[in-house]
Amino acid sequence: MTFRTRLFLGSLAAAGATLVVATVLVSWSLRQSVSERIERSLVSQARLTAELLSGQRASTRAELDLEADTLGRLAEARVTFIAPDGTVVGDSEVPSQGLGSVDNHADRPEVRAAHAHGLGVSTRYSDTVDADMLYVAVTVRNSLVPDVSVVRLALPLTEVREQLAVVRRAALAAAATGLASALALAWITSALLARRMRAIADAARRYAAGDLTRPVRDGGSDEIGTVARALDDTVREVGRRAGELAADRARMEAILGGMIEGVLVVDAQGRLQLVNAAARRMLKLTGDPGDRHYLEIVRHPEIAAQIGAALAGTATDGRELTLPQEPNAIFVARTAPVATGVTRGAVLVLHDISDLRRADQVRRDFVANVSHELRTPLTAVRGYVEALLDGVPDPEQSQRFLETIARHTLRMERLVRDLLRLARLDAGQESLERVVCRIDALFNAVEADLAEAAEARAVTVTRDIAPEAAAVNGDPAKLHDALRNLLENAINYSPEGGTITLASRRHDGHVVITVTDEGPGIPASDLRRVFERFYRVDKARSRGARDPGGTGLGLAIVRHLIELHGGRVSAHNAATGGAVMTVEIPDL
Repeated sequence: MTFRTRLFLGSLAAAGATLVVATVLVSWSLRQSVSERIERSLVSQARLTAELLSGQRASTRAELDLEADTLGRLAEARVTFIAPDGTVVGDSEVPSQGLGSVDNHADRPEVRAAHAHGLGVSTRYSDTVDADMLYVAVTVRNSLVPDVSVVRLALPLTEVREQLAVVRRAALAAAATGLASALALAWITSALLARRMRAIADAARRYAAGDLTRPVRDGGSDEIGTVARALDDTVREVGRRAGELAADRARMEAILGGMIEGVLVVDAQGRLQLVNAAARRMLKLTGDPGDRHYLEIVRHPEIAAQIGAALAGTATDGRELTLPQEPNAIFVARTAPVATGVTRGAVLVLHDISDLRRADQVRRDFVANVSHELRTPLTAVRGYVEALLDGVPDPEQSQRFLETIARHTLRMERLVRDLLRLARLDAGQESLERVVCRIDALFNAVEADLAEAAEARAVTVTRDIAPEAAAVNGDPAKLHDALRNLLENAINYSPEGGTITLASRRHDGHVVITVTDEGPGIPASDLRRVFERFYRVDKARSRGARDPGGTGLGLAIVRHLIELHGGRVSAHNAATGGAVMTVEIPDL
């Protein structure tokens, strides 16, 4: 919509609104005045009628109805006589023979008010005469006429409507005349102003297109001309500065967006002015933080102290801390003051060093665990070698020493082999060759590998393969290694003569393989950690004092092999006792 059209319509709307408001006010005032006048007149007539009845002697109901008809003609209103129980005993609008069908009037609001206060007034719609009526009821004090306790007069409100119709016609005529005059004046004024505004609009479009060379011509000497000339001068300057700001902002956003550190900029009151994407991730912000205080999203006393120091003009050294949003993460927080003219603020930089600390801890744990695992068999080997060097006269004892040395060297060999395999898995050097593998073939292979160990402990291995889960899409060699580790674990921790169940099911697009033993189970505190490297559960799960001879790396290798398939492995305890190892492989 053009400026001229808006100006034209605005003028017409103002004139029309003024006329409508004036018409409504006059109509309302007249309606109130006429209604009050009619009400006063009807109240006077009702009281006069009640006064006439108060001096009348006893009459029959037929005579009372004739009296109501007479008074109705004289008062030019509907007159109704109402008995104490609310029965209508006379009505100027209802024949005497029809009075029996008239509703009881005891509950009429004007009748109730008359009984309570001597006078009752009500305005409502009448079904009898099919019109809005004004009702006035007055009590009658005459013991000679016991059938009449209230006299009521009713008058249609037609006079108000007639007078309002006259006012409406006059208002419409005045409105039409006013609108015609406003139409002419608005048309002339809008034509003159639109021509000048079009010139300014054309210049603004050129400025928006980047053309800042041609000024607005014929601006005039009034306020519009002044605006046009000021627009020419300021737009060029604003354009120049906007270009500089856009370039600076683009560089800043590119820098902040590419940073892995979280950056928050606050003003002197601690209100957030800028939060980059890294900070949103660290603080788990889902929406626009807006103009919130930094303590609403970073609730930490050390950060508050750092920002306070920065706002005072002092840069702070980095401090390690954890945030409520990420209790398991470690951050280094640094602040620095920001001053631009009279405006002061502070910038907070958060650097997530959780991975560095975690890697350092893993390295320390790994070195300690490997040192411990190697030192134990090496100490035993060295002791038995020294004993052999000193000379052992008993050949049987020498044989036992050599068998012990062989067992410990085998354990060290297995440890080194498992460590090398974990290193290859961590480095992603083991490829995955998926084929359709039959579950029973996998179970056959791992049972054959561990048949001697199962037989030594009299452990029975049973199978439960569902028809819909008879095959899985995966690397047979890696699945064999994973299942072999799980079955070997189950054999080691099963009681003598126990039963191990190998089962497979299909659930939610996965082939689920479970290995269930009848051992003592896994303590609840260890369930989440059994797949960590070198982690051993409580001795209560082991076979008494017998060391199963594991390296503590088997379940960690299982987890890596299954995750290489895109699946997951978990552990829980069966309701009847024993541990259940669950492998889930997605059905690709």
